[in-house]
Amino acid sequence: MLRAVKIRLLPTVEQEVLFRKSVGSARWAYNYFLSENRRVYQEFLNGKSETKSISEGKIRKYINNVLKRTTHKWLSEVSSNVMKQAVKDAAKASDEFFEGKKGYPKFKSRHKSKWSFYVNYESLKRKANGFQGEKLGYVKTSEPLPKIKGHYSNPRISYDGKHWFLSVGYEVKPEKAELTDESIGIDLGVKELAVVSTGRVYGNINKTRRVKQLKKRLRRQQRKLSRRLEGNIEKRDSSNRPQWKRPLKECKNIERQNALIRLTHKKLTDIRNNYLHQVTTEIVKTKPFRIVMENLNVRGMMKNRHLSRAISEQKFYEFKRQIKYKCEFYGIKFVEVGRFYASSKTCSHCGHVKTDLKLSDRIYICAECGLRIDRDLNAAKNLANYKT
Repeated sequence: MLRAVKIRLLPTVEQEVLFRKSVGSARWAYNYFLSENRRVYQEFLNGKSETKSISEGKIRKYINNVLKRTTHKWLSEVSSNVMKQAVKDAAKASDEFFEGKKGYPKFKSRHKSKWSFYVNYESLKRKANGFQGEKLGYVKTSEPLPKIKGHYSNPRISYDGKHWFLSVGYEVKPEKAELTDESIGIDLGVKELAVVSTGRVYGNINKTRRVKQLKKRLRRQQRKLSRRLEGNIEKRDSSNRPQWKRPLKECKNIERQNALIRLTHKKLTDIRNNYLHQVTTEIVKTKPFRIVMENLNVRGMMKNRHLSRAISEQKFYEFKRQIKYKCEFYGIKFVEVGRFYASSKTCSHCGHVKTDLKLSDRIYICAECGLRIDRDLNAAKNLANYKT
C-alpha cells in the first residue's frame, strides 16, 4: 500500500526565496491553462471551435518554446517540472469537470490558495538529514526521509503559513496483525466526537480550554482587522464596494494583522488534526477484525445554521479518512453503513424500532424490553452488530 509522510524543511533564506518563486510559477501556470481552456470552451459554445477543451501538451509546448524565451523569462529561474505539473493538475481538474465528477476549477489566488509546488521525483535523492532537489540544491530537513528502493511518489513542497514541508509517498507492506474476533461500531456526533460500542467515549476537542482561548483570540484579531479596514475606506461605490484611501498592499498593519489571523487558524487546525490522529490510532490499535461506521450526510447537516460551525469543526470526513487507511494497514475490515440505517432508533438489545425518537432525546428507552441506554452508545452497538 502507498503511505505518505510530511516532513518539515529547514531551508536557507535563498532557498525560501526560490520556494516562493516556484509557488508563484506553479500558480501562474495553473491559471494560464484555465484561462486558455475557458477561451476555447467559449469558442466551442459560439460555434467557432470544434473542440471544447485544449490539450495540456499544447499549452506546455507554447510556454516552453514561446513564453519562456520572450515575455516570461522568469520561468527559467525554477525547475521546468514545476510548470509542467501545474499544467497537468489544471488539465486533470478540467477533465473531471467535463466528466461530471466535480465543479468547474477555480483560479488560484495569491492570498487564499494553498502554497505548494511539485518536485521532480526522478531528481529527488535522499541525503543525510535532508534531500537533493532539482534547482533546489541540498535542503535540510528536521528528520531524515524514509529509506526506500526506487523513487518517491508525487513529492511536493508546501507552506502552511509558518513552516515549509515536503510531502512524499512510498510503498510499504501492510502489517500482519493478530486481530481479535470483536466488531467495533463508531458513532460520530457533535456533543462528543466519537462513541465506541465498547463504551469508550472520545470528547469534543473544541470544548477544551486551549481551543476556546484560541477561538476567543481569533475573534478579537478579526474585529481588530475589521476596524483597520473600515478606517481605510474613503467611500463606497454604487455596488457597495469600498474605495480605499491607501492600497491594501501598502498597509503594513493590515498585512501583519492578516498574518496573525492565519497563524491562529493554523494553531487550531494543528490541534484538531493531532487529536484526530490520536483517537483513530487508539481505536485501530485495539485490532478488531471489523470497524463499522455510518455514512453521514454532512452536506445536508451543514445546512442547519445552528450546527454548521460545530459540525465543520469536528472534521467528520478527516476522521473517516484516517480510520480507512489505518484499517487497511493492519488488515482490518472497514464497513460503511448507508445513511438511512436506523442505528439510533433501533434497540440494541431486542431490535425494536422507536420511530418517534427525537434529536433532543439523549437517553434511549425501549418500549418493548425497557432498555435504558445512552442514545449514541446504542447507535454504536447497533453499528457493531450490523450484518451486511
